[in-house]
Amino acid sequence: MLHLQPKKLPTILEASLLLLTTIGIISYFIISIQTVPHVPILIGILVMLMYGFMKKMSFKDLQYGMTQGAQTGMGAVLLFFIIGILISSWMASGTIPVLINTGFLLAGGPWFLAIIFAVTAIIGIALGSSFTTAATVGVAFISVAQSMDVSLAMTAGAIVSGAFFGDKMSPLSDTTNLASTVVKVDLFDHIKNMTWTTIPAFIIAFVLFIFLSPEGSANVEQLNSFQTGLADAGLMHWSSWIPLAALIAMTITKRPAFLSLATSSIIATLIAGFRGVLEWGALWGTWFDGFQADTGNEVVNELLTRGGMNGMLFTVSLVILALALGGLFFVTGVIPSILSRLQKSLRTARSATLSTAFTAIGINIAIGEQYLSILLTGEAYQDVYEKAGLARKNLSRTLEDAGTVINPLVPWSVCGVFLADVLGVPVLDYLPFAFFCLLSPLLTILFGFTGKTLTPKGSENIQSLEKAN
Repeated sequence: MLHLQPKKLPTILEASLLLLTTIGIISYFIISIQTVPHVPILIGILVMLMYGFMKKMSFKDLQYGMTQGAQTGMGAVLLFFIIGILISSWMASGTIPVLINTGFLLAGGPWFLAIIFAVTAIIGIALGSSFTTAATVGVAFISVAQSMDVSLAMTAGAIVSGAFFGDKMSPLSDTTNLASTVVKVDLFDHIKNMTWTTIPAFIIAFVLFIFLSPEGSANVEQLNSFQTGLADAGLMHWSSWIPLAALIAMTITKRPAFLSLATSSIIATLIAGFRGVLEWGALWGTWFDGFQADTGNEVVNELLTRGGMNGMLFTVSLVILALALGGLFFVTGVIPSILSRLQKSLRTARSATLSTAFTAIGINIAIGEQYLSILLTGEAYQDVYEKAGLARKNLSRTLEDAGTVINPLVPWSVCGVFLADVLGVPVLDYLPFAFFCLLSPLLTILFGFTGKTLTPKGSENIQSLEKAN
């Protein structure tokens, strides 16, 4: 969006006041009134339009800013639709059920809290949704913890940590796709680059949960009921691993994310069709409406009923509105004015990384919305990273390290309110034990200070040429 700049920029005071006012309006609606984020973002768009008219800008110019802003997210929108298709097809083929079942098989040993963290991480990657992971298997683990008289705050911390590890690292996750698309980085390059901060955070968190775990093995009766429900669904089969293997193969050979996800979806759909999971007409219909599970276990039904393009419309509409607002921030000169002041001091890897991290964290705290923290921060700092000589995948990694995983730690955020409700544990109670979510931003700031694991801009171009060849 950096080309969307007016001939004359507003003063830094005017730009800051307008930005803070808009953020304040969005924060009030999301936190106090608890509306869906779409409504206050649309109100923010109207506020910015009024400001544009006051500055004698034509509606045509303002509309151009909105459409150009929304256009930058079309890659993400298309990926979101294909992700919805992938989830529904992987459900029908049994790919996601076998991954979930594998996670449950690991949950019967000692190190209760560490195993909860690992299992929810596996299931989070399989589902690509922290909400679904927490609301299903997370609730089951809370019940197990209650029966064992284990600290619910620690248990919730392990669940949140694992769920957001999966949300951050899964190619099915909307935030992961959003961060890579906004910054124009290949999805799998983005995920690979995140391992530099994510894997150390995972290992440290896992060790901490081992030390905090009670002695003895978990009472797995609740988990056994999950496994029984999965088996009764009749979806799991040896062929269920094929779509996953195909996705891994295409990832290793560095195929584009869209093509990799689409190919795996088609393979999964064909497998489900030939196995007779659904009639062909109903099976292709799941691409839009999602997969509907029908077992005797309501919790398993909730776990497996997911996917479809229709299920992604909430996220798609939010992304389009947020990007349109971002386009107005740029075309009216609000963001460029603030960036012009920041860019005088943000010329090193250290300053760029720190500023990005604190901006993403600040938006999460102010607005309580992780999508906006990724969108606004990503759009604002692309030019900063260019001038600092850093590859764009450094920016996309910092967006997730300080954006995606911070949201569940904010009591009034979308994730915080949801998790506190479904797990029955207040955010401030589980916050000290959400080790993974706390470690991710700390590690990205540490690497920003030291320059370790940061990729220079030139090496990214070399990698792009190698892919093309």
